[in-house]
Amino acid sequence: MRDPMSALTDAFTSFLFGKVETTRLPVRTSTGQAQAVYLPTAAPGLGDSGVIIGREVYSGKGYIYDPFQLYGQQLPAPHWLVLGESGNGKSALEKTYVLRQLRFRDRQVVVLDAQGEDGVGEWNLIAQQLGITPIRLDPIAANDDGIRLNPLDPAITTTGQLALLRTIIEVAMGHGLDERSGFALKVAHAYVVDTIQDRQPVLTDIVEQLRHPEPESALAMNVDIDDVRAWGLDVALVIDRLVDGDLRGMFDGPTTVGIDLDAPLIVFDLSHIDRNSIAMPILMAIVGVWLEHTWIRPDRKKRIFLVEEAWHIINSPFVAQLFQRLLKFGRRLGLSFVAVVHHLSDVVDGAAAREAAAILKMASTRTIYAQKADEARATGRVLGLPRWAVEIIPTLTPGIAVWDVNGNVQVVKHLITETERPLVYTDRAMTESSTPQQLPEDLLAAELEAEERALYIERQRGTGPGSATTVA
Repeated sequence: MRDPMSALTDAFTSFLFGKVETTRLPVRTSTGQAQAVYLPTAAPGLGDSGVIIGREVYSGKGYIYDPFQLYGQQLPAPHWLVLGESGNGKSALEKTYVLRQLRFRDRQVVVLDAQGEDGVGEWNLIAQQLGITPIRLDPIAANDDGIRLNPLDPAITTTGQLALLRTIIEVAMGHGLDERSGFALKVAHAYVVDTIQDRQPVLTDIVEQLRHPEPESALAMNVDIDDVRAWGLDVALVIDRLVDGDLRGMFDGPTTVGIDLDAPLIVFDLSHIDRNSIAMPILMAIVGVWLEHTWIRPDRKKRIFLVEEAWHIINSPFVAQLFQRLLKFGRRLGLSFVAVVHHLSDVVDGAAAREAAAILKMASTRTIYAQKADEARATGRVLGLPRWAVEIIPTLTPGIAVWDVNGNVQVVKHLITETERPLVYTDRAMTESSTPQQLPEDLLAAELEAEERALYIERQRGTGPGSATTVA
């Protein structure tokens, strides 16, 4: 009990100067109880410049991501890997990301669409909405004057043509070319390029030269002409598959006139190709090199190259080497490569484990949707994820993913507007029989702006969960 003199002193002080703060007695409590006193905190976001992805789950803050804005500051490379089992939201994320990126005037996107729905690729609805016709590579349609991409297109350098021819042959054969076969191919290609000037050289010309090499080719190496012919026989048989086999029509003629490489969105529809056949990696190799030499230019545009079923690329040593070079050039030319894969084990345990590891290392952004526990642990080991992230991956619900942006790991819920929903919905064939009504293009911009405005107001008032963005 306090003494009378102290009480009198406190009363007099309060009368003169107002009420003074009293001393609180210490309280004993547990850590679990005490933490309720403190406001919850969350890791910092990635800034407010870019496109909105959704909300960070634990803090509720808006989650903004753009590899071009982050490159050089928080990202050493602009490339992105998306992982997860089917049905968890990978396709919806890709499509909304592309739609929102295209609101910038200096963006351009190429998509290799390997998924099929209703007889067309998954990206067909989005292409239609933007007034774009997909480039449909179909061996049946190609025989009726369909789309063709010429590996010997003059737009590709002679060095690039020869590298592409070697890759096609090595993918089809399943092993590298030996020195003799490589020499026969090189001689045939050089002769075709030097002698055919009045038209585009085509694969038929290469096959013809491999079957009937010029005597000068043998003399140059001081070997018999029959030896040169024998060295090139297997190569000729492989290329003949593109000319007269199951892939004929798509690559055995001049490049189709009218392919618009200046369109904001270019979709290569590969949905009519058997995804489990050797044709798919061959197609991706040809398209990748053709784009490298005809599409990627030093014009200050920011380009996004999105590949679905990317294990076809990463799982083949020869195709992976081509794309590895493309990724290295991409940082200098403003290219962001987006690879979509179901399971990391599809690539790290494959024939191209070394090349796959190099490509994965270049992907500074990794987005992981729900996976089974054993797959999540394997993914965590390869990608170096923190233990808490590995533990929650099997529990994630559709639309929620772990984002690792160069070590900044957060759990993000992807937001889809009502205008985007009918465009990104990929289970239509199982649930309905008609195409949903397409809404006006400007509604997408309006809905995104409304979402951004709400986030901004919340942040300014201090009543809501977080940060906003400027998308357009």
